[in-house]
Amino acid sequence: MTAGARRGPYICGIDAGMDVVTGKWKSLILWELHNYGTRRFGELRRGLPGVSEKMLVQHLREMEEDGLLDREIYREVPPRVEYSLTPHGISLNEALGALGSWGQQRVKRLAAEGSLIEVPPPA
Repeated sequence: MTAGARRGPYICGIDAGMDVVTGKWKSLILWELHNYGTRRFGELRRGLPGVSEKMLVQHLREMEEDGLLDREIYREVPPRVEYSLTPHGISLNEALGALGSWGQQRVKRLAAEGSLIEVPPPA
């Protein structure tokens, strides 16, 4: 477990759930693996524009420690490492579905108000 990580006591279920998904990239890693299945490190990095290699490695390690994903190492030249969701990660992704729906409604509302900030596509 990483320095400063918690394993309780928790005040409520939301506290326990947020402890696992805290971090800008974790929910996006879950989404990427859910939508595209097993991914290699480079595929994940390309699928998450803006993530640094250091931050992606850190989040992947934490998620593996929390039982959200599997890391499969293939002993070949060059070495190949693949990441996939565990049943625990799949169930977390399902739990986040309602939050995703809420977020989509928020995006629509902000767009209708004209206050949605658009992110330019990667060059």
